[in-house]
Amino acid sequence: MNVSPVAYRYATSLMQMAKEHGEVGSVREDMRLVAASAAGSLDLRLLLKSPVIKADKKQDVLGRLFGGQIGRITERFINILVRKGREGLLQEIAEGYEDVYCRANNILVAEVRSAMPLSDEARGRVEKLVAERYPGMAITLNAVVDPALIGGVVIRVGDEQVDASVSRRLSDLRRKFSENPYIPEI
Repeated sequence: MNVSPVAYRYATSLMQMAKEHGEVGSVREDMRLVAASAAGSLDLRLLLKSPVIKADKKQDVLGRLFGGQIGRITERFINILVRKGREGLLQEIAEGYEDVYCRANNILVAEVRSAMPLSDEARGRVEKLVAERYPGMAITLNAVVDPALIGGVVIRVGDEQVDASVSRRLSDLRRKFSENPYIPEI
């Protein structure tokens, strides 16, 4: 996830506030809801980023949308963001909070893309591989099915990526054939 430095600072501040009140886990769930809502609704994202819509209207919409579903700390935090004119960063801040939470709790999130759903055995092998590479970390796998890979897997942990997909191998072959001076038409 790509989170701007400003959004990351807000996420860190929210984490501090949640720790002070002993509600780190509940705020995490709230921010997951906020991130999922923003990711799933183009209208919500446009509303939050619109300079034309007044802050009180945005606050009213967010209150109706999340009212009763989020805790007091998260609600107050969102209200502060709206007052400061930073509501356009809400989705980024929510994603940043997840990152801050995982770092604070030694949780490593690995994204595994495959052409077909992973079997339990394959999932276990990937978890074992990641655990060997990052000892002492709790591993969370996010499995994503991507038919464009044709076969194999792509494992992404933070900024590192291991691409063992058939599509990458075909791409490598295509590149090698194009570099071959004896067979330029392939």
